[in-house]
Amino acid sequence: MAQSKPVGVIGLGLMGEVLARRLMAAQFSVIGFDIDAAKNAKLAQLGGRSASIAEIAGACDPIVLAVFSTEQVEDVVERQLLPVLGTGSGRIVLCTSTCDPDRIAELAGRVVPQGIRFLDAPVSGTSEQVRQGDGVGLIGGDQATADAVAPVLDAMFPKRFHIGHAGDGGRAKLAVNLILGLNRLALAEGLVFASRLGLDPKAFLEVARGSASYSQVMDTKGPKMVAGDFRPEGRVAQTLKDAHLMLDQAELHGQRLPTLEIHADVLESCVRAGEAERDNSIIIEEIRRRTE
Repeated sequence: MAQSKPVGVIGLGLMGEVLARRLMAAQFSVIGFDIDAAKNAKLAQLGGRSASIAEIAGACDPIVLAVFSTEQVEDVVERQLLPVLGTGSGRIVLCTSTCDPDRIAELAGRVVPQGIRFLDAPVSGTSEQVRQGDGVGLIGGDQATADAVAPVLDAMFPKRFHIGHAGDGGRAKLAVNLILGLNRLALAEGLVFASRLGLDPKAFLEVARGSASYSQVMDTKGPKMVAGDFRPEGRVAQTLKDAHLMLDQAELHGQRLPTLEIHADVLESCVRAGEAERDNSIIIEEIRRRTE
């Protein structure tokens, strides 16, 4: 479908590029920006157009944020978009980044009165799952705003849930990612254990998939672990950043997360081993290192 304004995508990493691809496949015009010039050039090769953030602010609605951190979201919205948009623009900003949910709620509280319609919209799923249309959008914010931008959300997240207020999407994402990460860690440990017992890991993975222990991680990360294919679909550095967000939230709310603490320690060891930019399935290598 077509619309009067192009969609802006700020941040063209693994997830941002996939979201741009899905939007273009749904016949939206896309204008994007990344601090990495090579990623801007790749967007142009894919059929989009690169521009500055100021140009995106002037031309696009909605504007999708797919940057790394809470600090980057705050900077883009308040110090780069808002000065260009001014007050009362009615522009819709979709934050797909995994962030500190309290700070995102506070950010929405500051910019909504100035005329930005802000949606907290992180996605559950690897970049490959999102590419295939299997990502799940977790939407926090005004329902009327979500309805107004439904065609764009349909293109990015064919399946989604409206969780509640701004920040609630991020809260749900952190809880989902906690479970997901522990499933990934358990799979890595189980595959190494099976190998130590003399079982063929590829054959064992098929057994595990058909057993009561099944999780979706066995489909998305199991083959990568078995093959040693650690080309990134979800980077170690990103996963560790999210783990620290979870631990911070747990401390704030008076809960200890002992198994997540172990997961974070494994991820930190991967970073020290020079694996920060590899796929998070590479935790299996750290499990192997710890058994030597």
